[in-house]
Amino acid sequence: MSRSLQFILCLIALQTLQATADDRWIEYAGGKGIGSEKHVVLVSGDEEYRSEESLPQLAKILSQHHGFKCTVLFAIDPETGVIDPEQSSNIPGIEALDSADLMIIATRFRSLPDEQMKHVVDYVEAGKPIVGLRTATHAFNFAGDSNSKYKHYSWNYKGPEFTQGFGRQVLGETWISHHGKHKFESTRGIIEDKSHPIITGIKDGDIWGPSDVYGVRLPLTADANIIVRGQILVGMNPTDAALEGKRNDPMMPIAWTRSYKGGRIFTTTMGAATDLENEPLRRLILNASLWCLSMEDKITPQLNVSLVGEYEPTAFGFGTFIKGKKPADYR
Repeated sequence: MSRSLQFILCLIALQTLQATADDRWIEYAGGKGIGSEKHVVLVSGDEEYRSEESLPQLAKILSQHHGFKCTVLFAIDPETGVIDPEQSSNIPGIEALDSADLMIIATRFRSLPDEQMKHVVDYVEAGKPIVGLRTATHAFNFAGDSNSKYKHYSWNYKGPEFTQGFGRQVLGETWISHHGKHKFESTRGIIEDKSHPIITGIKDGDIWGPSDVYGVRLPLTADANIIVRGQILVGMNPTDAALEGKRNDPMMPIAWTRSYKGGRIFTTTMGAATDLENEPLRRLILNASLWCLSMEDKITPQLNVSLVGEYEPTAFGFGTFIKGKKPADYR
């Protein structure tokens, strides 16, 4: 065997070892950059908006452009080890939150067992920073007869001490409605707080996504600061006209900040995998991540938010996830 072939085989073996050290999640080592020495845990697991595709791409941007250590978690079929967003009760590796500096969460209606849910709740209740994407407003769903000690995190929890759970109490809103017509009316971002560092490098109308505007209750929680509102468009193209009528008056907030137990919180009801093709939205999420980490002094219009590698996201929809994929396939 030639030395060059031996060298190539060694490289392949090393890459395989890095990708499959535990094949139920993905880890990206930190490096040089503004995010060095920071650990971001990205929690996917939704049936509709393909967070199993978007969060690995976000992790690549954070790690390869900016030096963050990133861990990407997935809903995993415990019998086969493949990604199954319809498996609502298993996100292995979630103990990575114990060492996380930031959680980016894009789950939908999860009912995790107590031994997994504990790591989420411990992180949240410690007042650590959170970026919530799209369906994170209804991240958890425990049946009314559930024995879970964490069922108060459910999106529709009715108890007075934590009404409507993680979404309302932590992020600022739970699931309310599709305000735009789902799959027919897309979203344009109109900036509300032009002085906030999160919108650095972003202009009115730059943000666009094919996902529709979610309904929220106005006003939001008392401490919420609306950053961007969502203008409903008449179609599914960024150049489409704004919808006329009451549904755009007032426009619903689609990105806001608040705090929970001292931790900085950013929520956007955008965040489908196809939304992430929009560069200004990627910039919004990067800027928000830095703000949540109290690193707003590092935000500049020049920060690199270019896509890493090929990114051809699957259109959102139930049952559209690519079957048979393992986490390493998204590495």
